[in-house]
Amino acid sequence: MRKDNTYNKIAGHDTGRIIAISDGVFGVALTLLVLEIRIPFMDSIRSEQDLIAAFLALKSKFLVYLLAFMTTGIFWVGHSSQYKYIEGSDRNLNWINLLFLLSVTMLPFTTAFLGDYTHFKFPIAVYWLNIFLMGTMLYINWAYACRHHFVDEKVRAVVDIPLRRRIITAQSLYLSGALLCFISPLLSIAFIILVQLNYAFAFLSQRKRGSGTAIPEEDVIP
Repeated sequence: MRKDNTYNKIAGHDTGRIIAISDGVFGVALTLLVLEIRIPFMDSIRSEQDLIAAFLALKSKFLVYLLAFMTTGIFWVGHSSQYKYIEGSDRNLNWINLLFLLSVTMLPFTTAFLGDYTHFKFPIAVYWLNIFLMGTMLYINWAYACRHHFVDEKVRAVVDIPLRRRIITAQSLYLSGALLCFISPLLSIAFIILVQLNYAFAFLSQRKRGSGTAIPEEDVIP
């Protein structure tokens, strides 16, 4: 029987390279975020009070930096959680990951745009679209890996639902936060930050455990 040795069949089987380039892109994105917080221009500083006032004027930049840092960290954790269980790959899965990383590399720009215009609605829409693309590609990545049997069937039975649910729930909350910009852009940013703080530190899950409520095994998977 003749084997199919075409390029499309033999390329992209190394998950280690996917993980390596993903970690690299996330590291660069996290670094670039802070570069958008610029030191106040020295010629405009005449006194200690001027310097303090200039520093305090950066508060919106720091707020958006916190927002974007949390966003990047949450998606890095989400991606690493998937690749804890994905055991194989192919050319298509490589390109799905690259498209996901494309949306990650856009984050420093959409963050800077939002940081410069925090009182406008449009930058929040652009930032939300960036988050939506990241979530969509992450969901497609997992769905493709499961469909093509790159995840062990026994493992999939345990982790598939919580991994999918986490993405869908998060994206629904991000959309709700984005829509709050029609009331107040700052309220919208604050709501998304609160959502991300919960996803990062699982405050609500910890509260359920502390109250003695039984938590299903699928809900405690990272």
